[in-house]
Amino acid sequence: MIRVKPVVGGQVHITFSLPLESLPPGHTSVVGCFNGWKPGRHRLVKRANGTASTAVRVDAGTTVCFRYLSTDARWFDDTEADLPRDHRGQLVHV
Repeated sequence: MIRVKPVVGGQVHITFSLPLESLPPGHTSVVGCFNGWKPGRHRLVKRANGTASTAVRVDAGTTVCFRYLSTDARWFDDTEADLPRDHRGQLVHV
């Protein structure tokens, strides 16, 4: 699930969340244009509600390109992304 919430200063807070049962073993990161596609910078953290999540801030009006990457080098997508996947990853417009 992807949640977008406005914050002060013309930015938005994007929360990336996945069910724990959908994650591969090890750590999973969300990587994308907001972090230079660097694995590990935005790791999904296990939550008590049965999900794992992380959040980023970007400027409002931005189109964010992202994918998930596990420590076993497996790339995967979020089935709830707003826009279809392109050659660089999935897109969500905030």
